[in-house]
Amino acid sequence: MKPILRLFTISFILLVASCGTKKEKKEIEETQIKKEVTAKDILGNPDYLAISYGGYREVSRDSQPTVAEIKDDMKLLSAMGIKILRTYNVQLPHAGNVLNAIRELKTEDPEFEMYVMLGAWIDCKNAWTDKEPDHTMESEQNEGEIARAVALANTYPDIVKVLAVGNEAMINWATSYYVQPEVILKWVNHLQFLKINGELPEDLWITSSDDYASWGGGEESYHTEDLEKLIKAVDYISMHTYPYHNSHYNPEFWRVPESEAHLSDIEKIDSAMLRARGFAKNQYNAVKEYMLSLGVDKPIHIGETGWATTSDGFYGPEGSKATDEYKEALYYQHMREWTNTEGISCFYFEAFNERWKDAGNQNGSENHFGLITIDGQAKYALWPQVDSGVFDGLTRNGNSITKTYEGDREALMKDVLVPPMAEEQSVAH
Repeated sequence: MKPILRLFTISFILLVASCGTKKEKKEIEETQIKKEVTAKDILGNPDYLAISYGGYREVSRDSQPTVAEIKDDMKLLSAMGIKILRTYNVQLPHAGNVLNAIRELKTEDPEFEMYVMLGAWIDCKNAWTDKEPDHTMESEQNEGEIARAVALANTYPDIVKVLAVGNEAMINWATSYYVQPEVILKWVNHLQFLKINGELPEDLWITSSDDYASWGGGEESYHTEDLEKLIKAVDYISMHTYPYHNSHYNPEFWRVPESEAHLSDIEKIDSAMLRARGFAKNQYNAVKEYMLSLGVDKPIHIGETGWATTSDGFYGPEGSKATDEYKEALYYQHMREWTNTEGISCFYFEAFNERWKDAGNQNGSENHFGLITIDGQAKYALWPQVDSGVFDGLTRNGNSITKTYEGDREALMKDVLVPPMAEEQSVAH
């Protein structure tokens, strides 16, 4: 081969190789860019199901779940299709441990995907003390809580996609700790300012997570100038709706109307659960209507909703008869179908049972909102996933994931009660 021809050939080969290298590099960069998702990408996306997560196993939060235990939980939730978690405070090590666990799982498996809506707890002055709560002033602890949340959001920007200021912190029935909307507004504005200044990721979404009434969907007493400003300040509204609790406090939707008296027991139950979904929809729409009346149009997602499976109180056999695994399964199914179709994120409450919430009464409903029990039994809502094998090889507290009631549906249905008739519940109240 002539020297000139040989030189041309070598140059051509090097050029092709260089182009190939550039192309491969570009493809790698594009893949990396795709993986850097934002809150806008995942909220309202049915491929990114959301759930509330605590993971506490014991009767006190003094006993924190370990990183290893959290990693086991993350694998279970991932198998269920969950990709967004909600935590509630950064006062305890919990949130930091959750973020650390997720980072370790991502290191072990680059395909593992889990994101976090990080909660910062907000209190009024004297909350949770022997002094009278002062709802006109905020707790001195709030500043430190916000600072810790900011630090975690900056340490884990690839995982923390939402920062929520307060949990049910503005609703007046939270008598132990609620604050005025101006307090939440103050901290939301502070966080938005940090974003503008480059001290928080610019794509981090800021919100507050509260009862539908606190967002203007209920009594007009909540329709204040500060609430209007807050709705304009957040990146989206995170609202709570609980037909379950309202089966006692606002039972008109729940009780069986006379027109359905002729239905079979199971038909009455199924109809009641459709009304429960309708109740949640109505509260969602009420918040949306109020927001639009202010000239604001931004996303509204459900920060909490759920259905307990055990109750010896208002919602159990001596109360509204709302509580059992069959009803929880229907509610979970109905809510997922509705919200996925409408592009609404639903942070379902909650992933696992936790016994610290009503430590003095283990049959209290607050301990039984989980889809999975503390020892790793999947409740009726997840029986199909157990059958499909998604939990194969996974454990909780060293136990393989099995079905509650040993998978005996007939035994489960014996605990399912029909809601009271309209006249029956009217007499009871």
